[in-house]
Amino acid sequence: MPPPLLSVGASAQSMISGGSVPAVAAKGKKKARLWMRFDFSGKWEIVECDKGVIIERAGIPARDLRILGPVFSHSSNIHAREKAIVINLEFIKAIVTLQEVLLLDPLRQEVLAFVDQLRQQLPSGAKAADMQDTELQVSTHEKWSPIPESVEGVQNELPFEFQVLEIALEVVCTYLGLSVAYLERDSYPVLDELARSVSTKNLEHVQSLKSNLTRLLARVQKVRDEIEHLLDDNEDMAQLYLTRKHVQNQQAEALLVAAASNSIVARAPHHYRLSSSKSGSLVTSTFMDDNDVKDLEMLLEAYFMQLDATRNRILSVREYIDDTEDYVNIQLDNQRNKLIQFQ
Repeated sequence: MPPPLLSVGASAQSMISGGSVPAVAAKGKKKARLWMRFDFSGKWEIVECDKGVIIERAGIPARDLRILGPVFSHSSNIHAREKAIVINLEFIKAIVTLQEVLLLDPLRQEVLAFVDQLRQQLPSGAKAADMQDTELQVSTHEKWSPIPESVEGVQNELPFEFQVLEIALEVVCTYLGLSVAYLERDSYPVLDELARSVSTKNLEHVQSLKSNLTRLLARVQKVRDEIEHLLDDNEDMAQLYLTRKHVQNQQAEALLVAAASNSIVARAPHHYRLSSSKSGSLVTSTFMDDNDVKDLEMLLEAYFMQLDATRNRILSVREYIDDTEDYVNIQLDNQRNKLIQFQ
């Protein structure tokens, strides 16, 4: 069982719904940071703990917390570990396990949209319990037990870790899309004004606009590149299937125990010994099928296309800027030629 987290108290929990930031005392905990724990049943709490507690609870190496730190605040990463997924997308910095999400700095204004979506879209307690009960077990006859009819429909849904990943991608893509919309809204009037009147003030506005565009393009490109990297490698995508790996590990252990027990009972007079290598190959050939990444691939492709469209909108604005600058340069050249002729 993972160690318990230290709760900040009910005041922080009540204030997050209103979007205000509580004053959290951190005396004696200089290295402690604010986290939100959101489990698969929809329950959540605001917690304050140090990195040691997070590392032990999520089962991740210490370097993964550096990915979520300020040094990599402008990078985009989705890393798969044995029992967790480390997500660093724009302002969303989270660790996703089989049963919970550990979200860093949940009271930031940008992160509140992600928190709200988690509360709205994740399954209720009863539904989540059904999903947990769908893990297949190995019987004493080395056959799979059937899936109960009451939960067959649940099997078609995405596992918990992919639901969280989808919500994170949706929030980030929506945020970037709105940022581009604001950029477009502010850009075209400024550029049209520069085309009508070349002045120092208008040139400064365009220069500021180009800087904002460059930064926004880089942010969109980083998220897009990370998704593209995953889509190009089926093995990396397969490692993100935490639920499947967990079920497979349980089935492998149960099958090995059952096979060892049956072999010992059947061959006891001959002192037969079960070969672990043969058992391992049996388990691998039976159900270690990690090549099926269709669900995740479809999910990632949808957001890749959305980010690609957002990127093209930014490039359209930059192309309009380039055209406006060419037009202004033509005007300036014309004025320069008139001055030369006058002289």
